[in-house]
Amino acid sequence: MFELQVVSNTPLSGEGDIGVLAETFLVQIGYIPKGYDPKTSADGVRDSVPYRLFMEFFMGNMGKAWTVEELSALLGTTKPTVYRHINKLKSMDLLESADVDFNGAPRKGYRIRYGDLSKAWSFTESNVAMAMENYRKTVAHFQALASAGRK
Repeated sequence: MFELQVVSNTPLSGEGDIGVLAETFLVQIGYIPKGYDPKTSADGVRDSVPYRLFMEFFMGNMGKAWTVEELSALLGTTKPTVYRHINKLKSMDLLESADVDFNGAPRKGYRIRYGDLSKAWSFTESNVAMAMENYRKTVAHFQALASAGRK
């Protein structure tokens, strides 16, 4: 299932601080909820699990596929928490899975699609275009049924 929050926004192309850029963008797309208050010992959004997962691991080493076990250990959190945030990114089509060797055993790992956020985002844009086209068809059908009912 594809899911992305779309809000009217101003491009952040003039922002020079990657932390501000990332935090704002991740809130805009719905990965981090607006007004997010970590329920952990985090000192704010940038110290939170979802932000750190995205910035330190997925963006920090885009070519590497990370296992949930690695991420939960490095982030000091549970596997279900890591899966919850990975699933949000997967629902936006930003992550891909890849087989990795974890302590001699094959495991599923996750990374930014193609190891490149711009390329990954093109998948997100395609999904948005398809969703909007489906909405358009639904609205046209809705209008046709409503018009037929008034005759």
